[in-house]
Amino acid sequence: QLKLVESGGGLAQPGGSLRLSCTASGFALVDVIMCWFRQAQGKEREGVSCINSSGGSTHYLDSVKGRFTISRDNAKNTMYLQMNSLESEDTGVYYCAAALGWGDYGDFPDADYWGQGTQVVVRS
Repeated sequence: QLKLVESGGGLAQPGGSLRLSCTASGFALVDVIMCWFRQAQGKEREGVSCINSSGGSTHYLDSVKGRFTISRDNAKNTMYLQMNSLESEDTGVYYCAAALGWGDYGDFPDADYWGQGTQVVVRS
């Protein structure tokens, strides 16, 4: 059974850091594009960052560029999102997602599989 499980969410102060992890089971991470999406309360879900299967190409939401870093360890079947200089606007539920294709590296792909999400709250 294909499954994505996020961890690492929690409470952080503005300017602080959190590291999210997403571990896959039931399939090999190396075969798919991996992404992070987020949804703030009352807002639509938005793409945060994606990384291709080799890790050689990444894409970021403009508002997180320079603060967030996506990475993957295919040997561990795990993807990460290092979030630094957190802002209150980063608060939301963060979802790990896997996509089978990525046609435009300048945009976010449509996800085929989703995790359950992990809550991130940034407040002083």
